[in-house]
Amino acid sequence: MKTPLPNLLARTLREFLAEHLPRLRGTSPHTVHSYRDSLVLLLRFVATRRTRPVVELDIADLDAEQVITFLQHLEDERRNSPTTRNVRLAAIHAFFAYLAGRCPDRLDQCQRVLAVPFKRTRSRTVEYLEYDEIQAVLAAVDRSTAQGRRDYALFAVMFNTGARVQEIVDLTPSDLQLLKPFHVRLVGKGRKERLCPLWPQTAQLLCDLIAERGMASTSHESLFVNRCGRTLTRFGIRFLLAKYCSLAQSRAPTLARKRLHPHSMRHSTAIHLLKSGVDLVTISHWLGHASVNTTNRYAAVDLETKRQAIAKIEPVDSITPSVKAWRSDTSILAWLEAL
Repeated sequence: MKTPLPNLLARTLREFLAEHLPRLRGTSPHTVHSYRDSLVLLLRFVATRRTRPVVELDIADLDAEQVITFLQHLEDERRNSPTTRNVRLAAIHAFFAYLAGRCPDRLDQCQRVLAVPFKRTRSRTVEYLEYDEIQAVLAAVDRSTAQGRRDYALFAVMFNTGARVQEIVDLTPSDLQLLKPFHVRLVGKGRKERLCPLWPQTAQLLCDLIAERGMASTSHESLFVNRCGRTLTRFGIRFLLAKYCSLAQSRAPTLARKRLHPHSMRHSTAIHLLKSGVDLVTISHWLGHASVNTTNRYAAVDLETKRQAIAKIEPVDSITPSVKAWRSDTSILAWLEAL
């Protein structure tokens, strides 16, 4: 039996994921994998609806109606949040934008898919750890074991640098400068590199961790690994944070009311830098934000700064509204205009 030749959909997908994204746009492997997973879900969904195997699908099968139905399926059947739905749609938009330039004869179909809108999402409150809560989490770590010492160093680095969890996962000894001046090289979104200073205490913890594992300072092996010696994953770090936050609730009961995740450590670093008087531009560079506008939100969530601001304002005992009474001989429009 002859193997069927790849159709337009197969060829375009291969070019998009294997050549266009990594080679022409320089997209990181994480983004490529995210786009791949989104497109795989779409193909499997459409194949099920068309009652055909995925290998028989072509561009014509992926119309705007199928995309809209797929997005609804994500929310109704897979219980995905609107944020996850929008991530999937972003990948689909990127593919059809590429397809529009690759196949002008499919421009009408591509425009219809690109017109599918993103869903508005609810803006959540930024959760972060107060200083005493961070102390409680660190105190909950049993440093008498090798895993405890790893976890203590992990959380210390996360709070010191405010790094994204993937930046922490990717760390190797070669990224560390453990002689004065202490700093770490982080590779963030868009493969942008930045240097972040380390406290002497954090540098000593990392020195001890590297020595305990018998690693060379120039090693390109993962710095934080699990019990099996494999690179600690983002989900592993999330599990560890949840574990120690639960243990620390006896010391800091306020932790029980917070919805915390690894990114909360990043928020905590930003808030504490802000409280220490560091300007927003410096914090933006510290965290690796593309724009200082992203950093501005931390000025809005710092409760202590808000308390200090309200303390400077003298309370008003009573407020007398300057609203004229409405007389029966006055028209409602005239009264409204006089307000």
